[in-house]
Amino acid sequence: MEYPSLSHHGGTRGVTGSCHQLHLGPATSLLIDCGLVQGNEAAPGAESAALGFDIQGIQALVVTHVHLDHVGRIPALLAAGYRGPILCSEPSARLLPLVLEDAYKLSISSEPAQVARYIDFIREVIVPLPFERWHTVVECLGLVCRIRLQRAGHLLGSAYVECDLAVGGGHQRWVFSGDLGSGRNPMLRAIKPPRHADVLVLESTYGNRLHAVRNERQNQLEAAIDRALADQGTLLIPAFSLGRTQELLYELEDILHRKVLPGAGAGSNSDSPLDWSQLPVILDSPLAQRITGAYRELHGYWSDEATARLSEGRKPLGFEQLIAVDSHARHQQVVNYLRSTVRPAIVIAGNGMCSGGRIVNYLKAMLDDPRHEVLFVGYQAKGTPGSVIQASDGGQGLVQLGLGGQMYEIRAKVLTIDGYSGHADQSGLVHFASQGTEVVRRIVLVHGDDNAKAALANAIEAAFRDQGRVVTVSVP
Repeated sequence: MEYPSLSHHGGTRGVTGSCHQLHLGPATSLLIDCGLVQGNEAAPGAESAALGFDIQGIQALVVTHVHLDHVGRIPALLAAGYRGPILCSEPSARLLPLVLEDAYKLSISSEPAQVARYIDFIREVIVPLPFERWHTVVECLGLVCRIRLQRAGHLLGSAYVECDLAVGGGHQRWVFSGDLGSGRNPMLRAIKPPRHADVLVLESTYGNRLHAVRNERQNQLEAAIDRALADQGTLLIPAFSLGRTQELLYELEDILHRKVLPGAGAGSNSDSPLDWSQLPVILDSPLAQRITGAYRELHGYWSDEATARLSEGRKPLGFEQLIAVDSHARHQQVVNYLRSTVRPAIVIAGNGMCSGGRIVNYLKAMLDDPRHEVLFVGYQAKGTPGSVIQASDGGQGLVQLGLGGQMYEIRAKVLTIDGYSGHADQSGLVHFASQGTEVVRRIVLVHGDDNAKAALANAIEAAFRDQGRVVTVSVP
């Protein structure tokens, strides 16, 4: 085998489970992400399955970001005996224990002492790295490997990884994209494409799609809230706790801020029993609350736009109308109250595909009432309750929610806003691959379905041809 070389332990047959091993020599390698296969791609018991590959010689695990499809197999990695460092950005170092603790409680054990030991160990092996600085991972005779993290714009702390390798007298740079952001999350700083890559391992989630522009999604969100006020109903937003929830809160604060400014006429709408300044935004997810708290503390990593709002005295993730629901008893009270009253409200609850979490109880209570509306802002995997509700498009239908096999009638309105995707679209991916100041020689497409990879490969090759350049695009 020639070195360096690449092997994949996930993320090549779909959009989850990213795990890539960069072999630097016969007994030396780096692991880039260690993600869990999720959704329809997952085999039964995937959360507790053994790792499935040899860990000998792995010098470090480098985490691009803390979504479970990139970090969810870390418990299995540790169970296999890995005791090396977990390298990640400084914001990811703050968020990773929160995400892994929640996943551990759900899939392995909720016994407090066992959870505490696990999280204490995780914190011991995490090595936070600042963005844009080289860090030496391996340095021995005939081999030097340095990595540098650059902002990827997918969620707070997300990074792409530059690996600078000096092996046997030669020099190469490998770049792992992780998940790249769409560039429309106003809280995050812009992505800068890599200057150079001999090999670019590139995600392709939306390699065959183009996204709507940001102002369209905010207009749609505002219109949905207007309907909730007019219909005296609840706007239910299923959302995952990390990334999407914080982006929604930021957007809602902006809408509410504009609506309640003097002269905006917020309280003069005679058609609404409740004006915008009184509209409660209910965040019903303990994990989302902890992550949102961490986001607030990490404001030094926000974009200039978001930081400017703080300097104006605004609280993008902690505004006055935001109500956090913690205990399960309080959650049940809120569900019953909103079901039995005509008070408009916005509810953000997990999980994002309605396959579990607190959103299920809201749906059971309100899905049969046309006063209410279900708003999807994220991908709904085939076969999930979210996909069934989404397919009804507000028409009559039935959906199974939770365990027990009971079916629930769908009479609530249903809306999907596509503009909240956290992934770069085809245009963004092509730009990332082709706009560096130096040449990219080879691109390996991962983390996408077959159609997305094929379309992205064609688009990349066309872009390079237009520049008078040649690139090799491969699909493992």
